[in-house]
Amino acid sequence: MVVEPRATNQGEAMKLVTADEMRAIDRFTIEEIGIPGPVLMENAARGALEHIKSYFLRYLNEAVIGVLCGKGNNGGDGLVIARYLHQEGYLVKVFLFGQKTQVKGEASLNFKIAERVGVPIIEVVDELSLASAREYLIACDLIIDAMLGTGLKAEIKGLIRSAVEFLNHTFPGLIVAVDMPTGLSTDTGYPLGEAVKADLTVTFGLPKVGQVLYPGANYIGALEIVDIGIPPQVIAGFGLKHHLVTTEDIKDILPRRPQDIHKGQAGHVLVLAGSPGKTGAATLSCLGALRSGAGLVTLGIPKSLNSILEVKLTEAMTMPLPETSFNTLSPEAWDIIKTSGLRYKVVCLGPGLGTQEEVKELVERVITEADTPLVIDADGLNVLAGNLDILRQKQTEVVLTPHPGEMARLMGLTTQEVLKNKLEIARKVAKEYEVLIVLKLARTLVATPEGEIFINSTGNPAMATGGMGDVLTGIIGGLLAQGISVKRAAILGVFLHGLAADLWVKDHGEVGLLAQEVADYLPRARHEIEIEKREEI
Repeated sequence: MVVEPRATNQGEAMKLVTADEMRAIDRFTIEEIGIPGPVLMENAARGALEHIKSYFLRYLNEAVIGVLCGKGNNGGDGLVIARYLHQEGYLVKVFLFGQKTQVKGEASLNFKIAERVGVPIIEVVDELSLASAREYLIACDLIIDAMLGTGLKAEIKGLIRSAVEFLNHTFPGLIVAVDMPTGLSTDTGYPLGEAVKADLTVTFGLPKVGQVLYPGANYIGALEIVDIGIPPQVIAGFGLKHHLVTTEDIKDILPRRPQDIHKGQAGHVLVLAGSPGKTGAATLSCLGALRSGAGLVTLGIPKSLNSILEVKLTEAMTMPLPETSFNTLSPEAWDIIKTSGLRYKVVCLGPGLGTQEEVKELVERVITEADTPLVIDADGLNVLAGNLDILRQKQTEVVLTPHPGEMARLMGLTTQEVLKNKLEIARKVAKEYEVLIVLKLARTLVATPEGEIFINSTGNPAMATGGMGDVLTGIIGGLLAQGISVKRAAILGVFLHGLAADLWVKDHGEVGLLAQEVADYLPRARHEIEIEKREEI
């Protein structure tokens, strides 16, 4: 479903940061702008408290609250929150993981203030003190996790690891994470050993990359972003490269369809797809292109399959082409297309195409000779494995749409390696080969040659079924045919693809969605966004 973190500073809601970027922004704000660190910490805690009260405390009249604090700035945030809760009359106790003398910097300042106003603070320094803390915490209505924040790089161990395990496996109440759940990587969203599974995460300044990527999104719960007072020009000056694509962004890039448009102006998509047993992939790509608004779609198909596809497709045209002994498209098919006079604006290449040597030759010829944008998926990618350098000979803009398994084959890696390093791998391929990468995941990534990463916020578990990628290929092709830029077509296509599935789920639930139904819901998805645009006028 659409996941759009609510932020106090809506103008920066779509920007995402890594741990190093957030640290640099904080440092610049303190040292160059002159806003003291304690002021930022105070703002963060006040904002966090408001969300905690809004989500939970208004339902808990006499809440018992435990606050778990580390020795660094994340613990400092927790100490300020504890102080405010104490001053408002809540029964709150702080458990400090470490000795009081080890608390440094701004956290030390807030430790002293909390202690002076009477906040109970208990040191957790060994197994005995941790066992005592558990006895108190098990009876709490709410626990606030402020042990480790965004700077964590290594796997958590020791008493903090034990505390995380207690929260995840024993504690029955509600958990709020301050800035980042303890143990979760800010940059990848992967747990470092084990990570707190929060009901609510209140993060500061900007949302973090690891909070919106899976598996991190499973640990965050609801996500709220607090404006802590960082000037917008500071954020703009850092040229952040990670973005969360939300409805607000899509409204800005979705073009209005002219009232007097005709099918020729809406663009012509050429789909090269299909082989015996895989005519469905070709059909779905055509449906994706048509439902995304393309004026015309022609499917280039092995001639022996033409009668089958003429039955399966009504609105798309079919073009029987030379085939191999395996009944797949032969390299000569490209010669026929080039001399046919077909006036297409984009080529969608690969779904169900086959992986024979002749298919590989066809794909290479299309890549090196086509003068219209290409969207390459499925078998079009599989035959490129070990030969990505052919992309350096392209004459046009190219979009590659691999899922993790296809990306693994392209790069000679395992699927798990791709999943754990998805941002770096997508960015590397996009930059090195000057192509746009659409890496299909639970949160699909769009990587540009300029190093930007756009993380999609739509989609749901119902999409875990065959044919979804074939529809997406057609959608992106259809948008390109309508004159939308490659970058925007990829971002918009991925968003609409997920939103169509989200709308289907609202009507039917999260099981049983077919890829064709995603295509059928595309007009409704686009209409939903257009309605929101009109309401703003």
